[in-house]
Amino acid sequence: MTQMLEIREFVDYRGRSPFGRWFDGLDAGSAARVRTVLARMEAGNLSNVRGVGRGVLECRINVGPGYRVYFGRDGDTLIVLLGGGTKVRQQRDIEKARELWREYKNRKQQEV
Repeated sequence: MTQMLEIREFVDYRGRSPFGRWFDGLDAGSAARVRTVLARMEAGNLSNVRGVGRGVLECRINVGPGYRVYFGRDGDTLIVLLGGGTKVRQQRDIEKARELWREYKNRKQQEV
């Protein structure tokens, strides 16, 4: 049986969620599709996921403009949502996700 994963949104030092800001800008149909993908990820289905470097992973959603969800894995059970975007902005979105992941890891290290 597949292990359930916990999904959390990354919150920056100003208390904002880059993923939440992106998600809130989606139309209802696209948002529903992203929610479905997140539910599958939570259930352990990471079939459309690939690494994009420096610990950041990308989940491709083949609908509309080719949505992407960027996240990092913290241990075996935690997924940290970093942001989202489309194929057109993919490289810029990957760079931003890498910055956010670095910030997440630095803050976590300081808490220890």
